Amino acid sequence: MNYRHLGLTGIRVSELSLGSWVTFNEQVDVDAAVEMMATAYDAGVNFFDNAENYAWGKSEEIMGAALKRLNWRRGSYLVSTKFYWGLHRGVNERNTLNRKRLIEGVNGSLARLQLDYVDLIYCHRADKTTPIEETVWAMHNIIEWGKAMYWGTSEWSADEIVEALRIAEKHHLHKPVTEQPEYNLLARKRFEKEYARIFRDHGYGATIWSPLASGMLTGKYLKGIPKGSRASLREYTWLQKQMKDKERLAKVRALQSVAKSVGCALSQLSIAWCLKNPNVSTVILGASRIEQLRENLKAAAYVSKLTPKVMGQIEGIFGMKKEEDD
Repeated sequence: MNYRHLGLTGIRVSELSLGSWVTFNEQVDVDAAVEMMATAYDAGVNFFDNAENYAWGKSEEIMGAALKRLNWRRGSYLVSTKFYWGLHRGVNERNTLNRKRLIEGVNGSLARLQLDYVDLIYCHRADKTTPIEETVWAMHNIIEWGKAMYWGTSEWSADEIVEALRIAEKHHLHKPVTEQPEYNLLARKRFEKEYARIFRDHGYGATIWSPLASGMLTGKYLKGIPKGSRASLREYTWLQKQMKDKERLAKVRALQSVAKSVGCALSQLSIAWCLKNPNVSTVILGASRIEQLRENLKAAAYVSKLTPKVMGQIEGIFGMKKEEDD
């Protein structure tokens, strides 16, 4: 396993990490979580991603119970969680990054995870109604209190990130250090275009999610929506339209020949392609079965096989249209 610095921080994250979105609680119980986390850890993974709203808090509870059972040395792994959506319907408790919500949020997450601190906390989305300055101060205070070590953003605009950095620098506060955006062969524009200046000018990190486009880039949706897949889950019916998109499916079919020439699975090729981007700090993997995880953990071995010729073939299939470049 290779390790990359998280932005300009001193910590390094494994280039492949394990996330709990969708799978923990919905498809993975504590026993399965223990097996998956142990498999990832044994392969060199040191970063485990979560969020307070995943499965309405149950995902954190499962990860916390798994960590308790695994009993790893605390300094040997990193855990992250995220705040914004909230777990309750109160006016100050949902879709917000106000100071009260953030402090209550981290306290709740620590209780569910059974940890004294988390390594990284994210603002899960930007809050258009709370001043960014209030949010930056709250995140700074949480770090000063030792409840988190670093903080970052998730799906913020480049302008919002720059503003948070400006405020933190002005007041000598802990700055956000990383973004958690969607990034894959089917979702590229924001990462490669909008965020380019964040990476270039500020050394911002990136812990990317959905490298397989919710499973589409595994090829499992080429013949319809299989039973037990993410798109078949009642809570994720909104994914079905994407999984039936003829243009996307055609691109995935075309990618099969490239994967065959490289000698790997579609999923491994898609993950390796993400790792090829130097602005990616870590690729967050998700899996509902241990076999999936084992296969995807081998993806890093194929990065060196993505020669300029292979990358050109992939670009020929998935390259952004001219209007997307403008």
